[in-house]
Amino acid sequence: MQLGLEGKVAIVAASSKGLGRATAMALADDGALVTINGRDPDALERTAIEIRGRTDGDVIAVAGDMSNPADIERLIAETIRQRGGLDILVCNAGGPPAGTFADFPDDQPWLDAINLNLMSTLRLSRLAIPHLRERGGGSITNIVSISVKQPIPHLVLSNTARTAVIGLAKSLALELAPENIRVNNVCPGITRTDRVTGLAERRAKANGTTIEQELAADAATIPMRRIGEPEEFGKVCAFIASPAASFVTGQTITVDGGALKSTF
Repeated sequence: MQLGLEGKVAIVAASSKGLGRATAMALADDGALVTINGRDPDALERTAIEIRGRTDGDVIAVAGDMSNPADIERLIAETIRQRGGLDILVCNAGGPPAGTFADFPDDQPWLDAINLNLMSTLRLSRLAIPHLRERGGGSITNIVSISVKQPIPHLVLSNTARTAVIGLAKSLALELAPENIRVNNVCPGITRTDRVTGLAERRAKANGTTIEQELAADAATIPMRRIGEPEEFGKVCAFIASPAASFVTGQTITVDGGALKSTF
């Protein structure tokens, strides 16, 4: 299938590693002109070099933190300055700390989580929408989590903040559909990323087990009996963001090996 990405200008936030990186790779593999972003300049440059080597295409790398409004503005502005427009925005950010409701006092931890996940998506979208309009349409795709449909134990901050992103996305999808701007969410299940490994390490310390045992226990909960790979997620995200998914908007799609138990 041709995704129609050749020459399309795409921004993928928080894409120096993990799911964002895999999504940027998948977009670039199909011909998109990708801007990548991350807090670690060295990791960001390594990803840029790999994309250039794989695709022989130009990549813009803009270091920055998606919890910082100024960095978000710079990410959008630098892409527009160098590319002259924007067709695709993929919103992504790291996850807030693990813990239960009792672990976090009111205010700051919750506000930090909302700023990281909800407000980064809101700010990126607000700045991108005028440029998508100028192109006559485009797409916004939010990388969230399966927790928006099935809360994950000990991730109360993420469960809360990421679910708010779904409400924002659905509202924007309805508002922007007449302008041919699509807004969707893609939800990874348990996927082999640094965050999943870090959570497994946390559980291993608490349970007196190993990281490998905890990851094996994760895999046992998935009908496909394995953990997902970032590349598998990235390809789905690239499809949803691409013109090939031109009649898909307002949707929340899971990439989880069948782990989600609900029927909707």
